[in-house]
Amino acid sequence: MDIVALLQSLAPYVTPTTLRQMSRIITAMIAMSGRVTMLGISRWAGKGGSYRTVQRFFYTAMPWAMMFWQFFRQHLFNPEDEYLLAGDECIVPKSGKRTFGLDRFFSSLYGRPVPGLAFFALSLISTQERRSYPIQVEQMMRNQTVKAATKAKAKVKRQHKKKADKRPVGRPKGSKNRDKTQVTLTPELQLIKTMVQKHLLLLNRLFPLTYLLLDGHFGNNNALQMTRQCGLHLISKLRRDSALHFPYDGPYSGHGPRRKYGDKIDYGNIPSKYLQETSTEKNIRTDIYQAQMLHKEFAQVLNVVIVVKTNLDTQARAHVILFSSDLHLPYDTLIDYYRLRFQIEFNFRDAKQYWGLDDFMNIKETAVTNAANLSLFMVNVSHRLLLVFRQQNPSCGVLDLKTFFRGHKYATETLKLLPQLPEPILLDQIYAHITRLGSIHASKSSSNSP
Repeated sequence: MDIVALLQSLAPYVTPTTLRQMSRIITAMIAMSGRVTMLGISRWAGKGGSYRTVQRFFYTAMPWAMMFWQFFRQHLFNPEDEYLLAGDECIVPKSGKRTFGLDRFFSSLYGRPVPGLAFFALSLISTQERRSYPIQVEQMMRNQTVKAATKAKAKVKRQHKKKADKRPVGRPKGSKNRDKTQVTLTPELQLIKTMVQKHLLLLNRLFPLTYLLLDGHFGNNNALQMTRQCGLHLISKLRRDSALHFPYDGPYSGHGPRRKYGDKIDYGNIPSKYLQETSTEKNIRTDIYQAQMLHKEFAQVLNVVIVVKTNLDTQARAHVILFSSDLHLPYDTLIDYYRLRFQIEFNFRDAKQYWGLDDFMNIKETAVTNAANLSLFMVNVSHRLLLVFRQQNPSCGVLDLKTFFRGHKYATETLKLLPQLPEPILLDQIYAHITRLGSIHASKSSSNSP
């Protein structure tokens, strides 16, 4: 478990000093208990990892996108696997007033806007391992221009709502059709587009990448056009009350343009010809429908999959609407790919619970960027280390990994106090016993000293 050897793939992109500091910080983060802050890391880093050294590391600008990619390519990439690109936003609550990028962001965990920081992460998801690997992280900002634009948009929406009753029926005279493929991207979508294009440039066609997975917040035409501009297909979710229309297949009226929109869908009575699969489990019937449908706010036909669940006892119904811009994607594959999007949430959970995404107390821009990227980089490092650990104990997890490294550090520091080291066989037994103390899934086989 030589962390220095594991990080050698990053040597061309950072200085030897930064690489040495990073190896000691990572070793300390895996072994330490308590909050993952600069002071906490310095207490566990040992010789060569003083607080000043840790501080220098966090205030050094680093090419994190390249470092993420090289580590993934060297240690986690499987040429026989198929990968999906997924993106999601992570809110980190923070107190104080001086932290760079501090603002109020809506948190789904709290159900309301909270003061904190927002980060958007791109991740590569393995369809075989069904695991997500963070590949790029950027901080999301809300400057005064964005805030003013949001307030102006809400004000215009309220004014239109008041005038809706006074407006005459029909299309306003003189209005023209607009090209829905020509959209103005919000700062959020511009950031995501830049991140996706940067990753595709780093990818350099090493393996095919077809789909971008985003949650229901991006189930709109602007996000779809942004994805298509990057050369990818979008898989996302629509609102449950979306006004979808079947394509019109009736006769031509004989005058004017041909009719485009057919009947509007009734989610309580979807035509049976679109039914693809029905299953029942514990009095819950699941019906899956698939159809190519139109939405008046989207520029193109959508591949729509509707999952309807019915309680056979109470007849209560609920449905979810998934869609993709790839019209040839089968319904089962579309559902499976969207389910895989949730794997990125486990990355955020691990980064917050084990690697300090919730704990860091840095306030400067460079330090905040390094703290967020390091916490998600540690998710990939822990995946790589667990590949070795699970060869002897397939059920071990991150807590077992941290217990092993903590026990190893305790044993090493204790043995330094002895006037003479024990015999190698006894030394192996000492390490094997101490590194298992406190582990959840303890390995019964003997372990060698790292």
